[in-house]
Amino acid sequence: MTTPPVTPSMGELQQREHGAGHDYAAGSPHIRHHTIRDRLVADLHTLVQQVTDRNGQCRVLELGAGHGTFTDHLVAAGAQVTVTEMSEPSVRFLQSRFRHNPRVTVIHDKDGTAACRVGPLDAVVCVSVLHHIPDYLGTVKQLIENIVPGGAFLSAQDPLWYPRRSRVSLSLDRNAYFLWRLGQGELRRGLATRLRRVRGVYDDTNEADMVEYHVVRDGVDEDALRDLLAPHFVTVEVRRYWSTQSGLLQAVGERLFPPTTFGLLATERV
Repeated sequence: MTTPPVTPSMGELQQREHGAGHDYAAGSPHIRHHTIRDRLVADLHTLVQQVTDRNGQCRVLELGAGHGTFTDHLVAAGAQVTVTEMSEPSVRFLQSRFRHNPRVTVIHDKDGTAACRVGPLDAVVCVSVLHHIPDYLGTVKQLIENIVPGGAFLSAQDPLWYPRRSRVSLSLDRNAYFLWRLGQGELRRGLATRLRRVRGVYDDTNEADMVEYHVVRDGVDEDALRDLLAPHFVTVEVRRYWSTQSGLLQAVGERLFPPTTFGLLATERV
């Protein structure tokens, strides 16, 4: 009898995709575009300052911190930061990077559940994270239960819910991604991934499909997230914008193309 293949866990897939030597900057160049990065950094500093003014401190949980690109900014703004990562190599990198900084705590969240047990918190930050989580609404619901009154929730760089987007928006987005992938010298992977996505057939053992989980479930429902957060915060704002990996297409798209991506800011936890 042939033993059926074992489907790897999301943690194992994340570790394959973000293993030793993985370059988060090269893999997520859209976050490096100055218009997106500068706005996000400004939002993080403002969040920490406003929460500190209200609560006298700002204890932040940062999910999926990668190599700490935005952790530095949170710390510089005055926050005490707990960062989580599913990838063990990324955890080791973070532990080394912040080993002399008592304001940063690193947690290896192997199965994605440890983050929901961290608290009490003054803020939760998710940068380019929610679209990797299969049950992102359930996860956010658990996270906000650990945010104290006066606290905040911020997410950024998640793809808009596909069913509400136009064909033009989806086509421009997918073609821009494909052109960028070809420019990375990954023609074979790019073509194979593109073919599966066009056919709507996904491989649950392939990190190229499962780590970018939004392609399996049609993006991230920004309206559902807003409705989930609204009863718990005084203000909830959804910000929609164009985002892609190519610097040239980013510059053009910001002026001419429809939104593809969103960020969300909820303030003053009640």
